[in-house]
Amino acid sequence: MSGKAASMPRILRRLALLGALACLLPAAQADEAAIRKNLAERLPNLPKIDEVAKTPIPGLYEVRIGTEILYADEQGNHILQGSLIDTRTRTDLTEARINKLTAIDFAALPLKDALVIKQGSGARRLAVFVDPNCGYCKKFERDLAAVKDVTIYAFLYPILGPDSNAKSRDIWCAADPAKTWRAWMIDGVVPPKAMGSKCDAQALQRNLELGRKYRVQGTPAVVFEDGTRVPGAIPLEQVEKALAASSSSCAKLKPSSVATGAASPVSVSVVAAWVLYSQRQALVQVPWLGSRRLK
Repeated sequence: MSGKAASMPRILRRLALLGALACLLPAAQADEAAIRKNLAERLPNLPKIDEVAKTPIPGLYEVRIGTEILYADEQGNHILQGSLIDTRTRTDLTEARINKLTAIDFAALPLKDALVIKQGSGARRLAVFVDPNCGYCKKFERDLAAVKDVTIYAFLYPILGPDSNAKSRDIWCAADPAKTWRAWMIDGVVPPKAMGSKCDAQALQRNLELGRKYRVQGTPAVVFEDGTRVPGAIPLEQVEKALAASSSSCAKLKPSSVATGAASPVSVSVVAAWVLYSQRQALVQVPWLGSRRLK
């Protein structure tokens, strides 16, 4: 057999592979178009879809709306809201994807809108979103007071009610906001009332907008210098460990990414707090569905 004849099977295999790939791309694009079209028509209150991408499960697509993640079949006949779990690694793929979408670049934080507390050399840095009426924030503040050589940027984030907003304004407008904050959170010294309109407290509104942008849904919420983000009043040992790691790396957040475009099946399950919708009948559990059944 000549060299040319021997190479023909390889050439044919490559052409077949290229043909298969050429078929897959239009199919994926067709699925995306169908999902966008059908969801827009059937759910008119659904906000604009920013992105449609494959998930590790064949036939299941990720539908991204801002930083919200939904899942749909290839025709948009059903959508799913909840967590996608890789059971092999016990990884919450949905959470990892949202963390990537809402990753916080520490260098980009508007530190001018935060209370600044310097302890020791202040060489290490962390930011924390806090509410003055948050009990866990008070506990966390007492722990933070024991941390050495750190600068703490406390973003007043009044989300627990009107009194939280009033207290935040009183603290922000005090002669020494950081000292007033610590006195209230650790010693229970009520901050003096902010009088008149001379104080510019617009930082509080900007903090609320910042928190919504990054999906800060509770306090305290801690952000370390490398971008690592931790919700809740974590133990002091964990704070020290994270500070040491972020100080040594000084790198931006690199959350576990969610594989998209993978066609091979993986061991994934959908768990907890999910809602399944059909185009014929839907449980009304989300704002954009309104209060009616679909027909």
